[in-house]
Amino acid sequence: MKVKLLTTISFFTYQFGISQTEKLLYGKVISQNNALKNVEVINKTAKISTTTNALGEFSILANVKDSLIFFSKGYYFKRLKLTQNNLDQNDLVISMIIKPEELEEIVITNIKFPHVGAAKHGSTVNPSNSLQKYTGVYDGTIANGMDFIAMGGLIADLFKKEKEAPKKKTPQVDFKKLVATSIPESFFYQDLKLTIEQKALFLEFCDADPKSKIILEHSNILSTMDFLYVKNEEFKKLNSGIKN
Repeated sequence: MKVKLLTTISFFTYQFGISQTEKLLYGKVISQNNALKNVEVINKTAKISTTTNALGEFSILANVKDSLIFFSKGYYFKRLKLTQNNLDQNDLVISMIIKPEELEEIVITNIKFPHVGAAKHGSTVNPSNSLQKYTGVYDGTIANGMDFIAMGGLIADLFKKEKEAPKKKTPQVDFKKLVATSIPESFFYQDLKLTIEQKALFLEFCDADPKSKIILEHSNILSTMDFLYVKNEEFKKLNSGIKN
């Protein structure tokens, strides 16, 4: 009887402890005072996620010290480690920064058009070239008129050039450029605890790993972050080994 009573008390104590920490957290995601919809809100600690509605609002189960990640295409992702104050206030407002738009390179081709038109004022037509003048037979030409055969060829070439699509140069994106456009600077200094001098060497270290090519082919913010976390541990061990 005592064992059953202790088990029951332990169960309710556990449930009470969970209810005190886990909470349905409410918040809103904005950018430049505008609500952002379809933003992925990921609780990386609890491995659950949700998305914002048309008003930018969301709700997600969370505990103190859980790591929330906010991700939307075209914006820098945001990471937040929850505090007790966040859960108590329960009205998170997350502001996301839009990425600068990268314009594709455009190839412009200059097309020179030959002059087509009537003869200039004062020009003369060679009488020897006019059969009508000497034979009385009309040869189909118009004095001082346009050369319709040449003009037809010019129009055909013009249409041909319009059908030819301009060649676009495929931009070459390497791992370092992917990181620069998707991971904010604060991630390296606050989360990975790197110095400014170490960051460049660390990215070279990551780029040398063949797994970075897989990250490039299947670009994903979470997989990129996890890869950087793993490489950071290797980088720190390597540095400590060199110092020793």
